[in-house]
Order: sequence, then structure tokens, then C-alpha cells
Amino acid sequence: MIPIDNSQIPRHIAIIMDGNGRWAKNKSLPRLAGHREGVKTVRRITGICSEIGVEVLTLYTFSEENWNRPPGEVTALMKLLVSSLRKEVKELDKNNVRFTVIGNIKKMDASVQLELQEAINTTKNNSGLNLNLALSYGGRQEILNAVNLYSKDILNGKTKIENLDESVFSKYLYTRNIQDPDLLIRTGGEMRISNFLLWQIAYSELHITNTFWPAFDRGDLYKAISEFQNCERRFGKISEQVKHDS
Repeated sequence: MIPIDNSQIPRHIAIIMDGNGRWAKNKSLPRLAGHREGVKTVRRITGICSEIGVEVLTLYTFSEENWNRPPGEVTALMKLLVSSLRKEVKELDKNNVRFTVIGNIKKMDASVQLELQEAINTTKNNSGLNLNLALSYGGRQEILNAVNLYSKDILNGKTKIENLDESVFSKYLYTRNIQDPDLLIRTGGEMRISNFLLWQIAYSELHITNTFWPAFDRGDLYKAISEFQNCERRFGKISEQVKHDS
């Protein structure tokens, strides 16, 4: 297994969990079997990230576009989400993991919203890893929502248009209380962002692996972290400036 430097762990890792369906198809299993196996991977990777000191793990769980999938699959995914939360929330709480959600949750059934809120309330005082699920989430939709919120504050006299800058705008995003991802991982081999955290990943390091999400393990995670640790993060500067600042 590729070694990693425990003193340089990325604070925030975001993952596009892709490949559940293709993993199942390769094994001649129904798509839902891939999603169920994917839940096991969530449990495994959450545990590892908590163990090595990652502060935030954001998982792209259900996108805004996923509502366009066949109704039967959407219903099955929602049931799987609820059952998984019921099974896992006590373990998350026991392991000092704080559970949060970003996205347009109001589009989800009331029963799903209730389960999510209960998990949030149960773990809200925990100080370890923040497991953050992106549900009914879309990056463009998030930015438009932020624009609408800021526009309303202008109309209500709470702010002025000239006050807007990147720092202020970030406070209107779903992730207002979460630092931007240091590392974005996409499983399944596809080379696209899929409308995920478009504002927040401006300077994230990207790692694409062909491994399908259900098969993603510690070795795959360590490989991504090792590549991150070997990157020079310049944020628009040149190498000499980075070395001087460090």
C-alpha cells in the first residue's frame, strides 16, 4: 500500500461516488445491488477518513439530475438512504462523527427529510469528522440559489450590491460553514465534474480513478492522498513564491 504523510492529510476530501451501476452490471447483478455495496464503501471510507484525521468528507450521494432516473430506481435509492441512516447513525455518533447535508432537501419526501434531520440532531455536538452528504444537489443550482438569496437581502435593505465579493458570496452557499475541498476524487473513470461543488473546487486537486465506488478501498484512498501530498499547491503563484511563503 502506498504510504502517506499523516502530517499532510487534506482537511476536506470530496468524492464523486460513481460506478455503482457498472460494478453491478459487471457482476450480472441488479443496479440496486451496486448501490447497496456502495453503502458499505461509504462506511469503510468514512471510518478511514476519521482514523487518519480528515476534517470533512463530502460525498456526492444524489444529484439534482438524478431525479430524472427511472422512478422505481429513485424510490429504491430513497428507501436505501433512510434504512442506511437508521442503521448507521448510532455508530456515527459513537465514533464522534458529525453528520450534515447540503442540497435542495425540500424536494425530498417528508419521511426522508425527517430521517436526515434526526441524524443531524443526534450528531450535531460531535467534534470529529464531518460527514457531509450532497443530496438533491447541483452546483449550478446552488450558485443560482445563492444569487437569489443575496438579491433578496439587497431588496430588504440588509446589504448593498457593492458589498459583494467572493468571501461574502461564499456565505450564501450551502457550504457556508465548510472549508473548500483540498482534494476531489472521482471513482469510475469518467473525466467530468458532473455539476458538483462548482464554486468550491476552484483550487482543489483532482484525482480520477477507474475503480468503481463499491470496490474503492483504503489503497485507492491512500493513492489519491499520496498524489495530493506530492502536488505543489500554488494558488496562482509561482514555485519560488510558494517556497518562500512556506
